[in-house]
Amino acid sequence: MGKITGFMEFERQDEAYAPVEERIKHYKEFTKPLKAKELQNQGARCMDCGIPFCHSGCPLGNLIPDFNDAVFKGKWQKASEILHATNNFPEFTGRLCPAPCEEACVLGINEDPVSIENIEKNIVETAFKNGWIKPKTPVTRTGKKIAIVGSGPAGLAAAQQLNRAGHTVTVFERDEKIGGLLRYGIPDFKMEKRVIDRRLKVMEKEGVQFKTRKHVGVDIKADELKSQFDAVLLCGGATVRRELPISGADLKGVVQAMDFLPQNNRRVDNIKDLGEEILATDKNVIVIGGGDTGSDCIGTSIRQGAKSVINFEIMPQAPTKRPENQPWPFWPMRLRTSSSHKEGAERIFSISTKKFVGDDDGNLRGLVTTEVEWITKPGERPILKEVPGTEKEWKCELALLALGFTGSETTIADQLGLKMDARTNIEASTKDFKTNVDGVFVAGDQRKGQSLIVWAIAEGREAAHHVDAYLMGTSKLPLKGDGDLPRL
Repeated sequence: MGKITGFMEFERQDEAYAPVEERIKHYKEFTKPLKAKELQNQGARCMDCGIPFCHSGCPLGNLIPDFNDAVFKGKWQKASEILHATNNFPEFTGRLCPAPCEEACVLGINEDPVSIENIEKNIVETAFKNGWIKPKTPVTRTGKKIAIVGSGPAGLAAAQQLNRAGHTVTVFERDEKIGGLLRYGIPDFKMEKRVIDRRLKVMEKEGVQFKTRKHVGVDIKADELKSQFDAVLLCGGATVRRELPISGADLKGVVQAMDFLPQNNRRVDNIKDLGEEILATDKNVIVIGGGDTGSDCIGTSIRQGAKSVINFEIMPQAPTKRPENQPWPFWPMRLRTSSSHKEGAERIFSISTKKFVGDDDGNLRGLVTTEVEWITKPGERPILKEVPGTEKEWKCELALLALGFTGSETTIADQLGLKMDARTNIEASTKDFKTNVDGVFVAGDQRKGQSLIVWAIAEGREAAHHVDAYLMGTSKLPLKGDGDLPRL
């Protein structure tokens, strides 16, 4: 490492946010980048730790000490090459990843960990600014055709890898634009969609073909698609939303988060045909679900001009520090407060929604809750118990259900005869991503269930290697940790 004592000389420094009263007036990103020298100092904090546990914390196996060292030395182009050796889209992960690498950072044992995610974002932004990220077209084409279904991070990562291996790759997307949940699930204030479009232009110049408004299983039958291509890779995600089956769930105003968020993203994109509008303006909003999607609903509701925003979480409030039973370098379940939480939402933990209450016209006007507690016994699953006498009615005209996903849609699997698990994820070998149908592979959330963007990219890259090997007998596409292989 270039600065052996850097971790003792420099404290962690993160990007600042624009003031709340300013940023809630728009949907643009609102972070304030550090200066180049400040970022170099952050890179200097990376220790010569011997065993970089950040590698194991990162699903992609990013070569984190290597690019940190390059940043410290001001070698930004080299840092970009190192970063792109293992990560196709650091501009996505640098904005959206919860950074499991930082939780595994050796420095994080007793100090603030290295600001890996922010360094990653600035590396790729510097690379784009200086024109270092250029299309990499294959020298020759193999003549093999591959269909990728779904244009989220798994599908896009696989598409870029397989195209660079020389195959002709076509990505099918049922929505009007490419990006999957990156485009329609992530609010623009977390990642403006120009970030996606910028990368797509590179991929198109590399030769990747994109077909939008093509719903595989509906517009084109899955078996027909399979007959037209040498291999099919399914990356459709886990899109079946978890319901809340209680009284009043059918009232107007009880809305799934993944109806609310995509509509607003389309509104920000100036798409006019939105169907029946879902707006938080002048309403008392309650967001049910304490994860990232719930946080996104909070920030969006506040920007739409909600009268009030409350966030319910059925789990107890987690500690702010790492719990003793979740030691380093494991991922700790601790309280995480997003920028949206800080914009004016009230958070309530250990609470369960019992029923929704409507008016005579079928509109939501409130909901009833009860406090809950979790009874834990050694060796047994926690048991949820309601606290007697704690029922309470809340005024609410818009309830947003941010409860996650239960699995993938079954249409394609039914048409191809694919095996599925109990959660309707498509079954595939963890060794080679093959399904029970020859020539059909699956990766990302559609294989492993709802997960992180960084996991989706990792799955797409790994699956690409195995699809390539299936078609050609062997593959030079890298697997996780193969950052020293040719940077394809």
